[in-house]
Amino acid sequence: MVSQEALTIRPGIATSTSTEERIRTNLGVAYWAESVSLMERLLDDNSVDLIMTSPPFGLVRKKEYGNADASDYVDWFRPFAKQFARILKSNGSLVIDIGGAWNAGKPTKSLYHYELLLCLCKEFGFHLAQEFFWWNPSRLPSPAEWVNVRRIRVKDAVNNIFWLSPDPFPKASNRRVLTPYSKSMEGLLESGYRAKRRPSGHDISKNFATDNGAAIPPNLIAVANTESNSHYMRYCNENDLPVHPARFPSLIPEYFIRFVTDRNDLVVDPFAGSCVTGEVSERLGRRWICSEIEEKYLLGAQGRFLRPSSPKQLRLTGEKVESYNIQRPGALWHDSPQTPLSADGGRSRPKKRNQV
Repeated sequence: MVSQEALTIRPGIATSTSTEERIRTNLGVAYWAESVSLMERLLDDNSVDLIMTSPPFGLVRKKEYGNADASDYVDWFRPFAKQFARILKSNGSLVIDIGGAWNAGKPTKSLYHYELLLCLCKEFGFHLAQEFFWWNPSRLPSPAEWVNVRRIRVKDAVNNIFWLSPDPFPKASNRRVLTPYSKSMEGLLESGYRAKRRPSGHDISKNFATDNGAAIPPNLIAVANTESNSHYMRYCNENDLPVHPARFPSLIPEYFIRFVTDRNDLVVDPFAGSCVTGEVSERLGRRWICSEIEEKYLLGAQGRFLRPSSPKQLRLTGEKVESYNIQRPGALWHDSPQTPLSADGGRSRPKKRNQV
């Protein structure tokens, strides 16, 4: 992706209040720094086109990459939000991938990420342009106690992605992120469609049957998080460096970078982790700044920028791409006597038995 000559890797010692470069390319810089301090010192007002990030989630249990308790999350996030509101252009975007959390010892969900969303809109003036949902088809059944053992919840497989902006009309184009037509739509285009008013009241005109080559995507993004043998992971293993445990797949930032930015726009990730956002921005010709407070993860991130160019992107040429199907409700429903409801709502653990 970047030649060794175009890449600068800077060793050194930094504190949480300093700003130390760790990676520099032709288009971007990754800093070992505390991001609030970095934004205060390095980024001008109204200078950023997109903040694309996945902050540490508000979890009950601490992770090695650092995260605030769900109960304290909004207070912890406010200094970042203040800087986001300052540095974003009025037509820029703030995109936050954030997973939910379960309340300790209970089969109920925390509301911390919705409280954060309300804080960003009510206190800092952001507008919710749209909410997206990232469905990870490969996510293991969790939380195990409620899903696998007591069988009183289904597996948690979706993250919220909030797309916000200082202005109700951030720049964007869904033509940048089109998807292939479904089989049913392909059949409709082939056989023709009769314009009519649906029972719901929607008037479906003859324009509905126009073949535009691709479909406008929904706000559900299906991407399996199954990275296991990437260049990044091989680089970390070969150099005895830790792999960041909470990476989002590159298709997530790529979706939004394509959707809401132009070439040479500035993309910032204040919770960079292994610098996925920087890698994608570099490939797509966007300027970028990443910051990460844990230096060990930036050492591994160097491997993202020392690899051959990515293969050509798929275009609207009929090439097949990987897709995922989700079963409709009722595909395997049954309410036989062998599966009675738990009278106490799952308060007590069931006795072990072999059962689907």
